[in-house]
Amino acid sequence: MHNISRRAVLTGGSLFVAGVALGSTGPKPAKVSLPVQSNGFGSIDAALRQAVESGAVTGVVATAATPKGVVYEGAFGKANVDAGTPMAPDTVFWLLSMTKVITATACMQLVEQGRLHLDQKAADILPQLTSPKVLEGFDADGRPRLRPAKRPITVRHLLTHTSGYTYANWSEALTRYERVTGLPDIATLRNDAFNAPLEFDPGTRWEYGIGMDWVGKLIEQVTDQSLEVYFRERIFQPLGMKDSGFLISSEQKRRVATLFNRQPDGSLVAAPFEMPQRPEFFMGGGGAFSTPQDYLKLLQALLNGGSVDGVRILRPETVATMMVNQIGDLNVHEMHTAHPEYSNSFDQFPGQPHKWGFSFDINERPGPNGRSAGSVSWAGLLNCYFWLDPLKKVTGTLFTQILPFFDARVVSLHGEFERRLYRGLEHA
Repeated sequence: MHNISRRAVLTGGSLFVAGVALGSTGPKPAKVSLPVQSNGFGSIDAALRQAVESGAVTGVVATAATPKGVVYEGAFGKANVDAGTPMAPDTVFWLLSMTKVITATACMQLVEQGRLHLDQKAADILPQLTSPKVLEGFDADGRPRLRPAKRPITVRHLLTHTSGYTYANWSEALTRYERVTGLPDIATLRNDAFNAPLEFDPGTRWEYGIGMDWVGKLIEQVTDQSLEVYFRERIFQPLGMKDSGFLISSEQKRRVATLFNRQPDGSLVAAPFEMPQRPEFFMGGGGAFSTPQDYLKLLQALLNGGSVDGVRILRPETVATMMVNQIGDLNVHEMHTAHPEYSNSFDQFPGQPHKWGFSFDINERPGPNGRSAGSVSWAGLLNCYFWLDPLKKVTGTLFTQILPFFDARVVSLHGEFERRLYRGLEHA
């Protein structure tokens, strides 16, 4: 998941930016669109259709694949209720933190080439990281108390959320620091946001944060290309991901799924949303858009050890490395919300140990809905989800555009999709 700018505030179902109301439109009754391709997974169709009819979501797209290819693709409801546009596999979604897998893939391409090294000091590439400071608290006058970090930040730290950097959405301390100092949030896509302090010494804890945004900066420095260009040339074009990137075209914009805010009564209210299109930097942690069709191609490549349809983007051993524990004895834990308007508290596997790879959450025990122990997964703040099961050789995605994150009704639907997918595969 990723931050949405602290300057954006949800009020009464409307989205306000810098104090200006951008408007609010409630969903109009819409006919449910037929699934694009169900391939005999009728129970999945039924669950997704029911979610639309009940108002749990206004529209949803789900996809799944095995090494044999795409096994499920279903789209229900409306992408834009005002225009009446039906959801489709080529509907455009803002990925937010599902961008991180793309950035990790790009980083590991450079590791394969020997142009980046996991345990090298990140400051060797980006001097701005030479003397990081740790936020210890605030003095009696409310001023931040900072001290030098005890060790340097490595590329590995940034890839695994063990660098000390955090996100304001899940950090009261960083939220206060931004308020006191005027530091812009990372989602403003302003370079000053990288002046955020650490909250702990590198390598001592796992805390979700802006490390992958720094990885994006590393990639740009090493390649002398913007992420927009590097991703397009080395990942998107080879895989045929024609509707993915940071800078959205007018035609793609017409296919964007509307964002909805969940209200206290459970209803959904529409609000405009778009990542900044004149950014000071391309946000490797959460700035990209894609379609379910496109994104599944990347997941298929990772599921298949780095290649799909004869195109290789990573070596099998590299992909295997990405999917195993990279944080040692540290543990992934519940992310407690500091901004409930954007995210509920989040833990995919409460009461279970889980680890982190490059850049995935890893469940060490079998999941409750069918995935194997050792599966990897993550999500985007607007309630998009994916998982990769390297043992049972299946990957799946569920796409919506709803705030706040970890919405109970979408999470339940995701679980239903996963259960019914595995059940269907067993009988295929």
